[in-house]
Amino acid sequence: MKLSGNTILITGGSSGIGFEMARQFLLKGNEVVITGRDEKKLQDAKQQLGGVRIIRNDVSNPDDVEKLHQQAVKDYPDLNILINNAGIMQTLNLRNGNLSATYLTQEIDINLKGTMLMNNAFLPLLWHNNNPAIVNVTSGLAFVPLPIAPVYCSTKAAIHSYTLSLRAQLRNTAIKVFELAPPLTETGMLGGFDEEDIKGVPIMPVENMVAAFLKGFAKDNYEIRIGVANQLWFMSRFFPRFIFAQLSKSINRLL
Repeated sequence: MKLSGNTILITGGSSGIGFEMARQFLLKGNEVVITGRDEKKLQDAKQQLGGVRIIRNDVSNPDDVEKLHQQAVKDYPDLNILINNAGIMQTLNLRNGNLSATYLTQEIDINLKGTMLMNNAFLPLLWHNNNPAIVNVTSGLAFVPLPIAPVYCSTKAAIHSYTLSLRAQLRNTAIKVFELAPPLTETGMLGGFDEEDIKGVPIMPVENMVAAFLKGFAKDNYEIRIGVANQLWFMSRFFPRFIFAQLSKSINRLL
């Protein structure tokens, strides 16, 4: 993939990984559009980044996604790269048995359903543009679950499987399908975790993680597993019981 001269849409781009992606892609001479649910965060991101375009949008809402697609066709007809980065991560104590339906499934709605809705809506636009690509952001936890975050890990595992199928179905087209599996990254998403949950796990600075992603993206490495995420993938294949036992220590505080 070429790293300049693209028109790129990044969901969940007002903070964290999406924000840093937008920053680094802008520096390389791309037109970048970011979306998010929080208008204030989007405005703050626009002020910090300069040159980025912003659209308030909720990827879990089919009507919002269709409106976004229609706006893109009108305002950004050359859009050729879609990065499905929007996501939330929360710890859940499944022993309670009294979680609300909304709270229990919102990660599915945003992380998984949002990715599928966006790809479904934007494929027709990508078909007609040069150098098209889709990037689905998963996690090292797509390969080994962290039991303290059961639904998040389930969504990322599902997106990994879905991405394999999407890539297979699009293999005879010009659209390249990438999966980015970040390691534990220094973003606001860590705020929901107790210190014991991530004790001993190295945390990668977000700028380093995105720089590593761009290197893999430029080389057409369709599965970009970075740092500890690649180690989790390896361990899941050869030492699955051991690595799952290690990650399962996080639930001790719930017992």
